[in-house]
Amino acid sequence: MSCPACGAPVVAFTVPTDLREHAPAAESAICSVCLRTLAASDAGVDDAPAPEEADFSVIHESFPTGEGAVAFALALGKLDSLALERAAIEELCEAAERAGVDVRLALERLAAADELDPPFDIGRRSQQLASFR
Repeated sequence: MSCPACGAPVVAFTVPTDLREHAPAAESAICSVCLRTLAASDAGVDDAPAPEEADFSVIHESFPTGEGAVAFALALGKLDSLALERAAIEELCEAAERAGVDVRLALERLAAADELDPPFDIGRRSQQLASFR
């Protein structure tokens, strides 16, 4: 269960039906270091757990949990293409917020995490997302 881009461990999860149009697959995964999202099968995962059972704390101790975490994870996976994925990112952030996630706070906490190495600046993306609303 590793990311094909950087080799780090991934967190696999089943994507709720209402979010699947924004997911790489019905069973997806997020890298614990580069935050890329991918089909779970591409990371060598055969059976992804339900959102409530996925251990997102592997990424960071403050990472959201449950369905909100799935929406947040999918949004993170699209942040490297902010201009092209703006509508999807906004929808995913709104879904995360409806599930109780404080998206801005979660992004700020991830921005301070030295162990993460996404292909984008998390703090800067957080500011850009705030300007959308």
